[in-house]
Amino acid sequence: MLGPVLIANRGEIAARIARTCRRLGVPSIAVFSDADAEALHVEACDRAERIGPAPPRDSYLSIPAILDAAKRSGARMVHPGYGFLSERAEFAEACAAAGLAFIGPPAPAIRAMGGKAAARTVAEEAGVPCLPGAPEATAEAAARIGFPVMVKAVAGGGGRGMRLAADAAALPGAIEAARREAAIFGDDRLLLERAVVHARHIEVQVLADAHGTVLHLGERDCTLQRRHQKLVEESPAPGMDEATRAELGRRVCALARAVGYAGAGTVEFIAEAPLHPDRIWFMEMNTRLQVEHPVTEAVTGLDLVEWQLRIAAGERLPFTQDDIRLEGHAVEARLCAEDPARNFLPSPGHLARLDLPGGVRVDAGVRAGDTVTPFYDSMLAKLIAHAPTRAEALERLAEALDAVRAEGLRVNAPFLAAALRAPEMRAATMHTRFLEEARKRLVEQCLTEPAQ
Repeated sequence: MLGPVLIANRGEIAARIARTCRRLGVPSIAVFSDADAEALHVEACDRAERIGPAPPRDSYLSIPAILDAAKRSGARMVHPGYGFLSERAEFAEACAAAGLAFIGPPAPAIRAMGGKAAARTVAEEAGVPCLPGAPEATAEAAARIGFPVMVKAVAGGGGRGMRLAADAAALPGAIEAARREAAIFGDDRLLLERAVVHARHIEVQVLADAHGTVLHLGERDCTLQRRHQKLVEESPAPGMDEATRAELGRRVCALARAVGYAGAGTVEFIAEAPLHPDRIWFMEMNTRLQVEHPVTEAVTGLDLVEWQLRIAAGERLPFTQDDIRLEGHAVEARLCAEDPARNFLPSPGHLARLDLPGGVRVDAGVRAGDTVTPFYDSMLAKLIAHAPTRAEALERLAEALDAVRAEGLRVNAPFLAAALRAPEMRAATMHTRFLEEARKRLVEQCLTEPAQ
């Protein structure tokens, strides 16, 4: 039975989940910290429950507070969104113990893929190639792998807890910085992987029910990043041929079956161009919905949140792999309150004006009059363009970003438009360090008057 659904999250993803619930006629319940009492996601849901104060004691990370809100509201299902508790096996277990359907994979699957070192082992056993690496961050291990190396937090995510060490001299500083940032995950263990410096970031969407059906929904290219955090994503990946797509899909489905996966998930890869199965290596599996899921929805015609709900309710997937077709091209840009001219420094403040364009899909988490606090992620909205060709989708999204108007704080819309029009992006020769290397050039192209 579907719903009522308590959405254990905030911002644009909570509002987006509520939209699907409303379309399906399923009651939705928001939760909010004191910082979000009048937030858009609260307004988007049928009812709302307070769960406590804002950070530093973050209410969205409190399992007891979330479960108490579910009990008060009469929820039967809990959707964790992404971030916060979405990849915490103990949260999935606590929901089950409270008689709530967790809208995500089983706790053992979350636990199996939750640590990068353990996930590498599972991937290798499932026949998914991994980069040379080591389960400990030491000078000896780095020397065996060979520089450059990437230092990674075992429990990290969202680009946090990652540092590149180009040589032995840079390794101690990279380890110290990664360990310090890893502390936010409650686990300061680190691992090493051989770094692919001018890499592409490719990921594959998986969808599985609890009855043994495991499908892949094609890939996304998430190469445009800053500080290892994605800013632009697209599907399909430019330069991906059908044979490589099929082989990646086979690997992803094998990995999902190996951990007893159910629900929506994403397997992430690092790649070297030109794209070929021998040049694509496993990084990690995200056992949740991804920020960039709308581009997959655009090219497949599927509502991933709907299928998350239906799978959690015990339904079977009614389609097969042969039914999945990628139609056209979709590109997403993350509109953030940040200043690219100051190395993407967050720009919190009162959002006096926010005009978002028509003609593209907009998943917003704020509206004019809101205060963007420093407590949470700086993303304000996602803009998604879908068109018959990649060139048309890129230009349609760039034009939509041109039309964004914000006052009261800085946003990255002009910078993103410049990045989408960059020759490297149009020719699909970009890499994961491109935005950082080209930042000054792109900022100069989109220099505007200071926000009022």
